Amino acid sequence: MATPTLEKLEKELTEYERQYWQALQRRDTAKALELTDFPCLLTGSRGVMRVDEQAFIKMMESPRDTVQSAELSNITVKRLSEDVAVVAYQVHEQLLVEGKPVSFDAADSSTWIRRKGRWVCAVHTESIAGDSYGRDRQQAS
Repeated sequence: MATPTLEKLEKELTEYERQYWQALQRRDTAKALELTDFPCLLTGSRGVMRVDEQAFIKMMESPRDTVQSAELSNITVKRLSEDVAVVAYQVHEQLLVEGKPVSFDAADSSTWIRRKGRWVCAVHTESIAGDSYGRDRQQAS
């Protein structure tokens, strides 16, 4: 398979990343499954998870957390090989967590791999923006 130009790859993977967020927002399990390589790895404030297809479906169908919106910016793509690339970006998320509105900014990245001619996400990471030591979230004494 011919290697796409970096510009074409950036457009293609940026679109897949946006489609993934839209699938989360719409709770479109079928689309999210189509875009995911299983088992996938997730890292973030809840730690590290290796998620198989059944656990992923359960997460998608859980009413606990829902994505209301996700605004992606400063998107950067790096090709690691012909069939592996990383998409990194900033995101402003608005969620409902246990029925309560939550919003925050984060830096995310997704590792996409091409399997059988199509791109799927194998790893997704999220780091909430702010002081890594939590000083911006501490109560004054």
